[in-house]
Amino acid sequence: MSAVRGASQVAGRRLTPGQRRVVFASVLGTALEWYDFYLFVVLAPVVGAHFFAPLDPAARTVLTLLAFVAGFAVRPIGALLFGGLADRFGRKRVFLVTVIAMGGSTCAVGMLPGWAALGLAAPVMLVALRLLQGLAIGGEYGAAAAFMAEHAPRDARGAFTGWLQTTATLGLLAALAVEQGLRGALGDRGFEDWGWRVPFLMSVLLLPLSIWVRLRLRESPTFERLRLAGRLSARPLAETFGERRLLGRTALALFGLTAGQAVLWYTGQLYALTYLQTAAGVAASDAAALMALALLLALPCFVAFGRLSDRVGRRPLIIGGCLLAAGLYVPIFDALLVAANPAHGEAQRRAPIVVHADPAGCRLQFDPIGLGREAGPCDVVRRHLARRGLSYEREALPAGAPVSVTVGERSVSAADVAPGDAEALRMRIDGALQIEGHPPRADPDRIQRGPVVALLWVLVAIAAMVYGPVAATLAELFPTRVRCTAIALPYHLGNGWFGGFLPAIAAASVAARGEALAGLGFPITVALVTAIVAIVALPETRGRDLERID
Repeated sequence: MSAVRGASQVAGRRLTPGQRRVVFASVLGTALEWYDFYLFVVLAPVVGAHFFAPLDPAARTVLTLLAFVAGFAVRPIGALLFGGLADRFGRKRVFLVTVIAMGGSTCAVGMLPGWAALGLAAPVMLVALRLLQGLAIGGEYGAAAAFMAEHAPRDARGAFTGWLQTTATLGLLAALAVEQGLRGALGDRGFEDWGWRVPFLMSVLLLPLSIWVRLRLRESPTFERLRLAGRLSARPLAETFGERRLLGRTALALFGLTAGQAVLWYTGQLYALTYLQTAAGVAASDAAALMALALLLALPCFVAFGRLSDRVGRRPLIIGGCLLAAGLYVPIFDALLVAANPAHGEAQRRAPIVVHADPAGCRLQFDPIGLGREAGPCDVVRRHLARRGLSYEREALPAGAPVSVTVGERSVSAADVAPGDAEALRMRIDGALQIEGHPPRADPDRIQRGPVVALLWVLVAIAAMVYGPVAATLAELFPTRVRCTAIALPYHLGNGWFGGFLPAIAAASVAARGEALAGLGFPITVALVTAIVAIVALPETRGRDLERID
């Protein structure tokens, strides 16, 4: 209920009980859906062990992540399906369907027997449930954004919808907190044996409350007036993509808003968490705790920037956030590495790493799902160093020369191991790294926790600067008759394509260039493109009358 009390006033205006109920119902239900969605990736290794038991650990992780990607893949389909329904039959009905579908499928994952009981049917059913989750989350955001914007006071729409923008972070934070709390209470063995089901089953506790609150909501007044006037769109999909004007706005929303928002959100939260674990070598539990604290401290930023956009406009924050990210990402992540693992930087300076190879024998390691095969020793070396988050220099060798790695004063040659024995080559590299003082993990006692949390907070705050005004901006770009459809598609394409592929593209860049910070090239480029498109073409939408947009 703190969210309701905190939202009692926005932009100096006291909200009505009905408006507070809209905020509470929207935030509760949407946060629950994001919790359900991100819980899967937080628990991916454990889920893989139960549903892909006959396979080796690497294959389990790959197939579990494939199931996760399946949820991302169908999000745009859910956006089109439920967006069209929300524009034809009302936002409230879709609200109810999506939260029931997400909560029900998540609970079903918690009750689903594993491979030992069902064999191949277990992972097939798991993927089916994951697809249902993706469809549900794809339909939720457009309906929620339109519903809240259409209930909001005209001069406080950014602050009002800013509460919705907290939900993805709330969902991720809740998933991390529940996993860490249960693992601490049950121990690793108990959690991995049966306790992993509890986070999925916990959805059943909040689902009835979310349904009850949403049942008490009234339909959007803007939608109701359109319905009573007989001006609802009979074919919102055809209208959105058939009218050149609306199609152009949809493309503008994608490239001038949601693409940048997506990479900033994923870089500041999920990629930063991965970076702590790989490049900095921080233990997963420590990294999750540091990230969770930063997320908790940064949550108010989403509402604060939404409110600020009601005063200064949407464009300055969207453009400014993208430009800040482009300018600050490299120094922030560099400082994050130093603060999280001081010994890492010391070792890189004292014992630099050089990969000696024929460039023709190395290929770009673009491997979004982990199934790519290593073509030769160069690929083995580069992928292994990238997975350990180590920067290296490259020295070209003539054709036919054996691949080798120099670590300080020590050298490891691929010619010294049996052809094709990648594991032996990795072990020799690890041995040289250990002797030369490259720590495999960050020393928990040397982690500068305060600076790490502060840097993570800045990353999340930059993301919030763009994400906070997004819902209001999208709602103000499109007419009521197609608003849900037109909002949902660019949002989920931006987050699915640009945000979803960010980890794979970042990993490919690190492996190819041999620099831990090379993975930032993609989000920086997308942020700059979004800023340029927004400067050139994105209109200022603050204060628009939602019923007069055409």
